Amino acid sequence: QVASTTTPYVSTAAAHAPSAPCMSMGDTKLPEDAVTATCIAPINMAVIKYWGKRDTKLVLPTNSSLSGTLDAGAMRSRTKIIASRSFKGYNMSLNGKVVSVEGNKRLMAVIKALQAMASPLEKAGKVIVKPEEWSQFGLRIISDNNFPTAAGLASSASGLACFTRCLAAVYQIPDTKLTELTAVARQGSGSACRSLHGGFVQWKMGSKTDGSDSYAEQIVDENHWPEMRVLVCVVSKGEKKTGSTLGMQQSVETSPLLKYRIEHVVPKRMDAMRKAVRDKDFGAFAELTMADSNQFHAVCLDTMPPLFYMND
Repeated sequence: QVASTTTPYVSTAAAHAPSAPCMSMGDTKLPEDAVTATCIAPINMAVIKYWGKRDTKLVLPTNSSLSGTLDAGAMRSRTKIIASRSFKGYNMSLNGKVVSVEGNKRLMAVIKALQAMASPLEKAGKVIVKPEEWSQFGLRIISDNNFPTAAGLASSASGLACFTRCLAAVYQIPDTKLTELTAVARQGSGSACRSLHGGFVQWKMGSKTDGSDSYAEQIVDENHWPEMRVLVCVVSKGEKKTGSTLGMQQSVETSPLLKYRIEHVVPKRMDAMRKAVRDKDFGAFAELTMADSNQFHAVCLDTMPPLFYMND
């Protein structure tokens, strides 16, 4: 089902932990200055595919894309972030395994971008943390997915959307900055920008070199097409043999078909898909979805060496 929330859920009390008693996690009590937030975010399934970057550092796509956001109650990422001045550096666990943060350029890009957007933390009219002081806070990040990770089910999209929204809550960034947050999430994982909205969402490729016009926006909300259902059949829990980041760059560098798709196919297909969604025309929606899926796999076969993302 298309998501029942318009944004990932954030615990309403989470961003104001300094005013709360020390909490415990396992056997470890939190520091008195701890600021915590908890968030869940859904996956999204693209019906017009994102495949290829024109700027790998800023994660700017070669074409616009469109997706439906699934119900966060079915398939989701969940993240809890604890910030404190007493913490040293950034520590993260994903599905119970330690993940390097400082060694991950994309995670660090998201953290730095959010620190630049941070607002003060106030209590009883008094500023407790100034915006520029958030960089002095270390982070403890606990994240998990309730579905197979790196298996082609958009775990990076929900995971980075969740991380972005959760850290934004810690840094007191208001919901009115949602469009800007989609551009930040994009720097962590391109498709993550679309998981910050419910319903059907388009990621605009933009044209500016700084990426300021490459963000996600909602086409229709989650109540627009209540009859729509998404059936997800997990036929393999194994990780993809070739990760999406590497695979799409191979396609950009070697596939003539991808160039044709970007220039001649996607713009018209985006217009047709937006109309199909707004009109709730399932016949047109289904045909466009399968046509784009087939062309994506054709691009993969046109890549050298060929890429295979279909299971037998």
